[in-house]
Amino acid sequence: MKIAILSDSHDHIPLLRAAGSDAIAAGAEVIIHCGDLVAPSTLNCLKEMHIPVHVIHGNNAGDLVTLSRLTAGPDNLIHYYGQDVSLTIGGKQFFLVHYPHYARAMALTGDYDIVCCGHSHKVSIDALTDIHGDTVRCINPGTVGGVGSSPATWILADLEKMTFDVHNVDKAIEFRSAVG
Repeated sequence: MKIAILSDSHDHIPLLRAAGSDAIAAGAEVIIHCGDLVAPSTLNCLKEMHIPVHVIHGNNAGDLVTLSRLTAGPDNLIHYYGQDVSLTIGGKQFFLVHYPHYARAMALTGDYDIVCCGHSHKVSIDALTDIHGDTVRCINPGTVGGVGSSPATWILADLEKMTFDVHNVDKAIEFRSAVG
């Protein structure tokens, strides 16, 4: 199973939409968003993807009440969990949190295969050793919103092969979208 891991979209909807579309074209069956979505309406572009989306908030959380309402409902493919969440996806145990220091700490517990975070706007793919001596992947996809001088990035994870490939989104997409 392949999944898209992204974070820190900061309301850059054209870049988020492009990353989601690229991920699906590459075979992603699930999208994970590790926080700093900001406005709940930003999620609307992910609804168009018609695959499950798992979202937590970060330090730029926006309107959490509206985010909760927007993602409520039994048939909704977008799932909002709050500050962090433990999930099973494709037979792997995941922990999602926005902050890298919190992610690294959770990776060491021995409870997870993959821990995902954001916040720093810098891509990192680390193999850590947990308290049982097992390898845990700690993944930060950077910023899909291309915040500041950072490139717009996301990660495609192949859960069967346990590979994590960094993908870039052309930041010019956002400007072309604004012009017409």
